[in-house]
Formats: sequence, C-alpha cells, structure tokens
Amino acid sequence: MKLRNISAIIFTLTVIVTIAAFVNPKKKKVVAEKKHPNILIILVDQFRGQALGFEGKEPVITPNLDLLAKNSYVGLQMIANYPVCSPSRAMLMTGKYPLKNHVYGNVNSNTAPYGVELPAGITCWSDVLKANGYDNGYIGKWHLDSPHKPYIPTYNNEGAVAWNEWTPPDRRHGFDYWYAYGTYDHHLKPMYWDTKASRDNFHYENEWGPQHEATKALEFLRNDNNSYRDKNKPFALVVSMNPPHSDYESVPQEYVDLYKNVPMATLLKDPNIPPAGTPMGDEYRKNVKYYYACITGVDTQAGRILNYLKQSKLDDNTIVIFMADHGNCLGKHDEISKNNIYEESLRIPFIVQWKGHIKPKMDNVALMNVPDIYPTLLGLAGLNNKIPGDLDGSSMASYITNGQGKLGNEQYLLGAVVPPNTNTGFRGIRTLKYKLAYVRKNKVLTSYLFDLKNDPFELNNIYAENDSIVKRLRPSLQEWLKKTNDKFLLP
Repeated sequence: MKLRNISAIIFTLTVIVTIAAFVNPKKKKVVAEKKHPNILIILVDQFRGQALGFEGKEPVITPNLDLLAKNSYVGLQMIANYPVCSPSRAMLMTGKYPLKNHVYGNVNSNTAPYGVELPAGITCWSDVLKANGYDNGYIGKWHLDSPHKPYIPTYNNEGAVAWNEWTPPDRRHGFDYWYAYGTYDHHLKPMYWDTKASRDNFHYENEWGPQHEATKALEFLRNDNNSYRDKNKPFALVVSMNPPHSDYESVPQEYVDLYKNVPMATLLKDPNIPPAGTPMGDEYRKNVKYYYACITGVDTQAGRILNYLKQSKLDDNTIVIFMADHGNCLGKHDEISKNNIYEESLRIPFIVQWKGHIKPKMDNVALMNVPDIYPTLLGLAGLNNKIPGDLDGSSMASYITNGQGKLGNEQYLLGAVVPPNTNTGFRGIRTLKYKLAYVRKNKVLTSYLFDLKNDPFELNNIYAENDSIVKRLRPSLQEWLKKTNDKFLLP
C-alpha cells in the first residue's frame, strides 16, 4: 500500500513538471538567452594619441588610462580620418565618411546654409541599439546640430559665427537620457540641456566640465529608483568630455600643480616643436603644461567612472571604449591644433575593454578608421545581423576579440574642407610605413610624402611625382575619393 502511494506521488510530480515545461516554455528560453553587453564610450576632445603615460612618448600623468590599457585591446594606429570635431563625431555615429553623411566641416552658422549637420533620418548605431532593446544615454558635447536664429544666448553665439545649439528629442538618435550641449568651451562653468528641457531652458554648472559629467555618469550607472534607465535592459552610455580642448587654462589648479616642477626642457624634446620666439613655438611652451593638466584631469574623472564599474560588478558585462575625436599639434609643425595632416592631429587613443572577452593587446599593426567603430560595436554586442549594409566602415569585432579577420592596409584622411566647395583642404592615404597627402590652400596644391617608420616626426617631405611609392598609393586614394563622392582634384 505504501509502495503504491509513493509511486502515485512520483507519477503526479512527473506530470506536473512535464506540464509546467510545456505551459511556460518562455521561461526556459529566457534563461538560455545570452544577454547583450552594456556599452560605455568615454569620448574626449582634442586628446592626441601620443599623450598617454603607457606610450612612453610624453611625460604626461595618466594612471587610470594606463591601468585600463593594461587590461584592454589598444589600437596604437587608430586615427581620426577627418581630425576636427563635428566630422569625426559624425563618422563615429554613422559609420560613413563625411561626404556621405553630410558633415564635411564643423557644424556652425557658416556651414548651416549648406546642410552641414547630422541628418535626422540617418541611422546611427545608437538607433540600432535602441531598436534592439537598449536604453541609451548621452552626456556632454554633441556638436552635430546647426545653430539657427534666434541663436541661443551663449557667449559662442554672439560673434560673427554661431556655434552652439540645442538638440531636440527627434534628433537625438535613440538616446533616451540626455544631458548635453552643442559646443561650449568655458570648461569651468559649462552649460547643459536636460532630457526634458526646452531650447531656452539650459542651465550652467559651477564645476569643471569633466568632473560634473563623470558625476552625471555615475548617477546614470547607479540608476537610483530606476529613474535613469530600465534596469532590465542593457544600456549604452556616451560620456563626451570637452577638455583637453582649448581653453587649456580652464582646468582645476590641482592638476596644474602636478606639472609645476617639471622642467620645461623635458617637455620640449620632440624635434617638430618650433623654436622659442616663433609664434607656434611660444604657443607650445605657453600651453603644454596646461594641456597635460587637462589630460590628467580627464584621466582622474574617467577613473571615477571605471572604478565604479568595477565596484558595482557592471564591468562583468560592459564593453568600455576610451577614445578621442581627434588629436592636437599644440604648435608642432607650426599648426595651432588639429585639422591638418600630421600625426599629432590624426592619431587618437583607442582602448577597448570587455572583461573575459577581449585579451589585453598593444596592437601596432591594425589600421582602424573611425567609421569602423559603428559595425565593430554592433558586432561586439552580438548584433552582426543588424549592421546596415551601406556603411563605409568594417567590423573589427572578431579581430579585437580573437585576432581573426582580414586587416586593411590603408587609412584615408581628409580635412579643412570649406563648404560647399569640396575641392578644398587636404586628402591623403596612410599606411604603416608611409603617408601621402595633398594639401590645397588658396588654390595652391602642395604634395607630401612622409616615411613614418624612419621619420616619425614628419620632418622630411620626400614626395616626388615619379616616385614608386606615390605611384603605388595614389590610385588607392583616387579610388577612395570616387567611392566617397569626393570631388577633390589630385594633381
């Protein structure tokens, strides 16, 4: 009798479990699903790739980024293909080169008549993430919307050229949380629009921009009372810090003091720094310590965000990217900052960390481009099948995670375009060994060829019209111009 009862109980439990499996199959499926990783991008302005402590090229203090790099993929050959703010940011967001995404100059009132701004209808990677279940947030500098009258009453809209503009919700490309501005360089008293603020309802903060933005990033990550994002969804957050963009002296004194006892001679070792007494030589000497102070300050604020990720265990499933929109000559090569053909302008930091998925590597071989970031992000997030087919960039996700995939052997560069005339500025091609560039100024075209291996400071122009290197590289550049709808005329 007892045996029959036990058998009946076992039979009944078996039936219940079996029914439950069929009645609630979704529960089993959810457990088996792979969760998409979170994404954090720390994007800084005018931060040259050479100015990182771990590179050992400049005496700059960056302990937090050094530690991040130690545990990350580091692309040492990454460049900003158009090394100025708006075009580089548009390439990042769209995966397309400037003549195809319409942002082929800095966004301001001079370029507005020619439609130079991020199109509302273009599909950004943030739009793709939003459509696939992500909650997105953007903090800091945007600079992709044209100013329009009546201009916002900020200092940088009062001169001959207006720069700053509000981004309405229908132009935020899938970013639900918004704490941002167009462009504004008073770093010690920055201004912002909140998510629900109207165009006229911006506010100022009496705090250094990167410090304030790091605090806002921590609020987003902590997500108290589920008020910043849906805790059940993966998130993508961009923290866009303006320094080390000028004004370089707009930086807290604590960071300046770190360099006050550093002898100036130790900061002037590179042979492409003009001599004292020249305009750009004096520019470099005046600003280099402040520039480094800004970089160390950004490093400190990035460290606050990275430390919280670790403490909260969010780093277990968060892809972290640290990068810049372009570099900064600071006077080197007689160039005041960016938007030129030189390495200090082009080369940017590119550090990618994903705990347990990306092995640490200092990569001095891969020639990656800014448009490649869009498909790479989606590939890393497990959304390969959602990558649009019309991008200029190629996914480097497999290469970054496991070293597999075909590498490109050329990078292309352009800049200093004066809309609407695309036959202005410079165009070029860069390989691991050479850089070929053509610069048109005042209708005069000058040709350049640098041997980057033997002349890393680009002191000797070895261009010759019949040179075998020029003959090899020029057809590739010409083909790229054609593919990107670029009317620039080579000689």
